Amino acid sequence: MYELQAVIADGETLSGMARDLPAARMAPIGEGLSLMPMTDALFDSVADSSGVHALGFWRLPGGFERVLADWSRSRPVAYVEAEYFGGVGEQRAAVWDGGTIVLGPIEVAEGQPFSSAGSPISQALGRLGVEADAGQDEFSAVGLGRHRRSEAWIA
Repeated sequence: MYELQAVIADGETLSGMARDLPAARMAPIGEGLSLMPMTDALFDSVADSSGVHALGFWRLPGGFERVLADWSRSRPVAYVEAEYFGGVGEQRAAVWDGGTIVLGPIEVAEGQPFSSAGSPISQALGRLGVEADAGQDEFSAVGLGRHRRSEAWIA
């Protein structure tokens, strides 16, 4: 099983943005980026009263997309989700830059192949400036395979 629900951005920028969120925890990944897993505690602390998951994501709290748009005014910010079991699963991603969505949300549902541009998460990482070496994608370049569950990034 592999699952990931997280905000990803430049490490220094993300740390500054999340300063006012006591439930937020950061984990460095490659290429100067960090991720902030969408833990239960963080989800509960940032969800608005609508109870609606934003933009078709499973774990993006209602209203939090406005926070991500605001955070992106200085640097691009991505929200990504992946869930796999036995090699079968789904991915979703979106990137905000300058206060608006500039990528997605894009989704690859179970059983669908990735586009020629790559997986949704790799495309989002590319918009954040990640450059993969030959023989790997952006997902691998930043080491997103190191942990199998979102919470493990901050354990």
